[in-house]
Amino acid sequence: MTVVRTALGARKLISDNPALALLRQQNAPVAVAILGEHLAGERRELPASDLFEAVEADLTELRDMGQFDLPQTAVQYVRTWLSARFLIRRTGVAREELYALSEGALSAIRFVQDLASPRTTVTESRLSTIVERVHRLTVDTDPDTTRRIEALRAEREKIDAQIARLQAGEDDTIPEDKAAEQAADALSLAAELPEDFARLRTELEEINRRLRAQLIEDPESRGTVLDDIFAGVDVLAQSEAGKSFSAFYSLVLDPERTAALENDVDQLLSRPFARRLTPGQRYSLRRLLPAMQDSSAEIHQVMTSLSRSLRRFVQSEELAEDRRVNDLIRQALTDANAVFAAGTPPFRKMKTQLNLTSVPVTNFTGMRLHNPADSASAEEVQTVEAPEADLAALQQQVREAEIDREELVANVNAVLGEYGASTIGEVLRHYPATQGAASVVGLLVLAEEQATRTEAGRTETVTWEPVNLTDNDDAAALGAEAGATATSREASGVSPPPGPTLLRAGTIPLYLFERTVV
Repeated sequence: MTVVRTALGARKLISDNPALALLRQQNAPVAVAILGEHLAGERRELPASDLFEAVEADLTELRDMGQFDLPQTAVQYVRTWLSARFLIRRTGVAREELYALSEGALSAIRFVQDLASPRTTVTESRLSTIVERVHRLTVDTDPDTTRRIEALRAEREKIDAQIARLQAGEDDTIPEDKAAEQAADALSLAAELPEDFARLRTELEEINRRLRAQLIEDPESRGTVLDDIFAGVDVLAQSEAGKSFSAFYSLVLDPERTAALENDVDQLLSRPFARRLTPGQRYSLRRLLPAMQDSSAEIHQVMTSLSRSLRRFVQSEELAEDRRVNDLIRQALTDANAVFAAGTPPFRKMKTQLNLTSVPVTNFTGMRLHNPADSASAEEVQTVEAPEADLAALQQQVREAEIDREELVANVNAVLGEYGASTIGEVLRHYPATQGAASVVGLLVLAEEQATRTEAGRTETVTWEPVNLTDNDDAAALGAEAGATATSREASGVSPPPGPTLLRAGTIPLYLFERTVV
């Protein structure tokens, strides 16, 4: 069972771990090289615009070599790495997007670097460090105070003997090769700090998410968390990760210790053995304290921001709203289970259409702001005096654009008052169509709304004088407005009644106006 459990755990780790996922990428060498160059060195985060520009320059150089297939743009690759959890994104002080490597990406890059520069031998310095730490742990955890006093006295005697040798003029300075070896071991331990910081940041964010979920979903424990928050307790700082970081942060901020470390580094770099170190090792040694201070300050800012956000979440209406949504979701699941238990298949297609409640959100770095200058006129704007409006011309334009319903209603009511019940053709004989086919269409609309249609199939032929000399204009207007209710004289086969050659004719259903229209 141990082998099975280990195999299952390894399979899950291989499929879920971002470090292994990065190494499985098709362009893993490109990703490791680019991300390691810009985000695994002294700078641990970059603004989005700077990162896009740097990645695009690297892609161009790699494409020119002809060794890699890189069809996408820098923005597309960065977004792919972000969705694969190789990168993390946060908002900076100036509200700009900042990108940094995730814990998994840092582990993968460090793994590749270690393979490229493996440790060739088991160093005496590393072995001495292990032995010394084991001995120190044994002494510090010994409950017997007598043995602890004896161990401390032995250390004091050893120190006294060393002081005596120095006073006697004996030079027991360690050789340069061993000094360089110990410096390299110290820098190797320091190189693991970025991964530790990334892991700590991920853990703090996970604790924050877990606390929020606990406040929303767990009624039994939410009271304790709420009491602590309202009492001013920093629940993130009181977690195991928070306590561990607080101890480290207090050491980094201790002025006495930082001054001593800076002095030690300056002394080491001035010693002859420092020439045996590589330029990169000397630079890392000089940047040891500033790098730790910068990284710890970033983690402290993250922890402070998360604590404030959690406090605002509790004290505002956001917590109540999220609880309400959680209750509604639970109620919906309960109702769904009841329906399923009653025999309704869970995947039955429903006729209900659910509309989206929000607009799709995209990356704001891909948005393009509107520049009013793009639509500005290149020529100087000239002021033109407006001519005096012609009321008759305006009225004519309105008549040409719209059917004069008021005129048609007056005509129909006038014919009804004088002649009684009448058809559309009879109305047109007494009051010709002043708007051409538009008047006929308007009468058809009135008839559909307020007249009585006779037996199906009965029609009448109406005539009108077109408003212009273009036959197609009237025919198109009649067809567009009346549809299939009116046909042209040529299509219907009805011979035109005697009259002027400019008259148009059409066959329409027979309607009877019997009462006043409005």
